[in-house]
Amino acid sequence: MKKTFSLASLAAGTAFVVGASALAADVVEVGPRPYYLIDRMKDGPLKDKLTACMGAPVKRTLFSIGHRGAALQFPEHTKQSYTAAARMGAGIIECDVAFTKDKELVCRHAQNDLHTTTNILATDLAEKCTQPFVPASGDAKAQAECRTSDVTLAEFKTLVGKMDAADTSATTVEDYMDATANWRTDLYAVEGGTVMTHAESIDLIKSLGGKFTPELKTPAVEMPFDGFTQDAYAQKMIDEYKAAGIPASDVWPQSFNLDDVLYWIENEPEFGKQAVFLDEGTGEESWSNMDPSTWAHSMAELKEKGVNYIAPALFMLVTVEDGKIVPSTYAKEAKAAGLKIITWTLERSGPLVTGGGWYYQSIRDVTDSDGVMYELVDVLAQDVGVVGMFSDWPATVTYYANCMGLK
Repeated sequence: MKKTFSLASLAAGTAFVVGASALAADVVEVGPRPYYLIDRMKDGPLKDKLTACMGAPVKRTLFSIGHRGAALQFPEHTKQSYTAAARMGAGIIECDVAFTKDKELVCRHAQNDLHTTTNILATDLAEKCTQPFVPASGDAKAQAECRTSDVTLAEFKTLVGKMDAADTSATTVEDYMDATANWRTDLYAVEGGTVMTHAESIDLIKSLGGKFTPELKTPAVEMPFDGFTQDAYAQKMIDEYKAAGIPASDVWPQSFNLDDVLYWIENEPEFGKQAVFLDEGTGEESWSNMDPSTWAHSMAELKEKGVNYIAPALFMLVTVEDGKIVPSTYAKEAKAAGLKIITWTLERSGPLVTGGGWYYQSIRDVTDSDGVMYELVDVLAQDVGVVGMFSDWPATVTYYANCMGLK
């Protein structure tokens, strides 16, 4: 059944506002989802331990990182999503950093995702998109591409956040925008979310008692962009924390581009100490038997270059042996090199009862129930030794970290 979706309300820009002041620093609520997952676990010591923690007070933890906020059910990178993440105990919250036409920094997962994450196609700004909406026709899929660099900061601020989705079979803008996965929800998105500049996200997250992990997004445009170089882009992101008086120890800047990480290490060494290299691998690895000689960078080489944190996807850190989830070769190599490991992204790619999708590909053979979620989290925390975990629903990780005494 097609979901009802109010294109009119998004076009009107009626974003609701959640006041950060409503969140006391010591108030954390995990809701029913952790209990739902525990109930579906196989009987055993881990389930017994997690069950024994039910009802105990929960505190904010740096182990729990809000991926784009709380994007499982809130429009990502919006004030509402960030506030929800903080309420679920995320000690660190992510702003993915892109730039506008006038080279101002804003929070978006990609420079070219406005057509799937905001209401831009339902506004007059649609005509400014790199690729305005083209309906599906015959075998041709619907098309659109709207970049943050297509609009000015002032224009960006008129947009309203929605759940990230697009129906490429659509013949109308309304149907194209109305495509939220059925295991997510539009319940908290019908009135839209408040989009944010990077500087605004810093102020909000600080007011919520959180710390920061901004990701410098790979530009969709060729750099330099109107004189704006990649190094200037990397520096501008750090400068906004310095301008806000945020200590470097509260910031974990990230990038998939190793050159960005090395730039921070060399030019902003205090921030560079916690710079995170996001590793997506080569796409050719066999996760059950990885060959380190095929990797673009050895763990020892990264450490020698001054990298202290590495962040691969969940599936890169685990594999299956004798029907059990165990650390992968990648995880063992990173740990041996002395790298601190962060991973992404729990609660991202679908219910585990149907295999979990892309993020769980290396453990697909044993992923047949949502109860496997905490088995995976436990292996990542106790055996791999990750120091932080991104999640689209931070309460899941917050509950585990509190129960296990992780800070």
